[in-house]
Amino acid sequence: MIKKIFLIAGTEDGRKLAKFLSEKNFDVTASVVSDYGRKLLETCAGVKINNKPLDRDALEKILREENFNCLVDASHPYAKNISANAIDAAQAAQIVYVRYERTEVAFAYEKIFHVDSYEAAALKASELGKNVYLTTGSRSLKIFVDLLNDCNLTVRILPTAEVLTLCEELGLTPKQIVAMQGPFSTALNIELFKHAEAEVIVTKNSGQIGGADTKLEAARLLNLPVVMIDRPKINYPNLATTFDAVLNFIQQEETHDDIK
Repeated sequence: MIKKIFLIAGTEDGRKLAKFLSEKNFDVTASVVSDYGRKLLETCAGVKINNKPLDRDALEKILREENFNCLVDASHPYAKNISANAIDAAQAAQIVYVRYERTEVAFAYEKIFHVDSYEAAALKASELGKNVYLTTGSRSLKIFVDLLNDCNLTVRILPTAEVLTLCEELGLTPKQIVAMQGPFSTALNIELFKHAEAEVIVTKNSGQIGGADTKLEAARLLNLPVVMIDRPKINYPNLATTFDAVLNFIQQEETHDDIK
C-alpha cells in the first residue's frame, strides 16, 4: 500500500501538490534545492522537507533506506536531467513513479518561433532584434550572456541574493536586470517590455502558472516576435496533468497492491 511519498517539488505547483497529498493522509517528503523553496515549503503543515541536492545515486539511496513506495516527479517542465534521474532511481528502487506536469499554453500567434535549445534560442533571438528580453530564468543565463554579447540583453529573474550574485558575476549591470517575482499581468508585461525597448522576447512554455499566457499576449499586443523554447521530449512511464489525476493514479496503485 502506498503511504510514503517522495515528491520532487521545484515549482509552485509542486509545493501545492505536496500539500494536497499530505492533506489526503499520505506521508509526504518534498525535495527542493534552493533556500527560497525550502522556506516556502515550511508553510505546508505536515510536509517533511529534504533540501539536500540529490544526484541519481543519492536519490535511489534515500528512496531505499527511508522506505518510500512512490516517487512523484513535480520538477520544472524543463528540468530534463532531474526527471531522467528520478525515473531511473525509482525503477532501480522498484517503487512507483508518476510525473506531474502542468499543461502547456496553446497560443495562436504568427510571430512565435519555436526552438529546442537555449543555444538555438539565442541564435534566433539575435536574428530577430538587437534588444533581447529574456524570461527563461537564471539557470541558462550564462548561455545567453555568452552568445548574445552583441545584443542589448534584459533579464527577468527572481530577486534572491543567489541569483543577483550570479548576474553580477556574469557582468550584467543593474540596468539589464529586472528582479521581480511573478505572476505578471498582461498589462505589467507590456510596460516592462516597453520600458526595456524590447525587440524580441525569449521565453519557455511553462504553462499558465509560469505566466506564459500573459507574456505571449503582451508580445502579441506589442507586435513583438517571441522565441519559444519547447519543452524537452521525455518518455514518462506515467504522466498526470492535474492533482486529482496524480491522486487517482496513486489510489489505483494502492488497489493493485491490495489485489496482489
